[in-house]
Amino acid sequence: MYILVAYDVTTMDKAGKTRLRKVAKTCLDYGQRVQNSVFECLVDPGQLVEFRDKLLKIIDTEKDSVRIYHLGRNWQRKVEHHGKNDDYDISEPLIL
Repeated sequence: MYILVAYDVTTMDKAGKTRLRKVAKTCLDYGQRVQNSVFECLVDPGQLVEFRDKLLKIIDTEKDSVRIYHLGRNWQRKVEHHGKNDDYDISEPLIL
């Protein structure tokens, strides 16, 4: 399934900055950054459960937020992009 993950982590203190780095690193494990705090991810249901659990263990729910948008199977018709694109295709293998 194709999901979009957006987060807002308070960075007013050292702990917040640490949480921000951990959230970003966790998101990179599951998808591709498309904006500073927005990731596109192609995951199966088990990966989604694991991903969500990891994020919820990192954030402080009193200060931070994570939003997960489920775009479904026909996501190609739901995603529109304008502007700079680094030829990223989430359905293709990522080679580093």
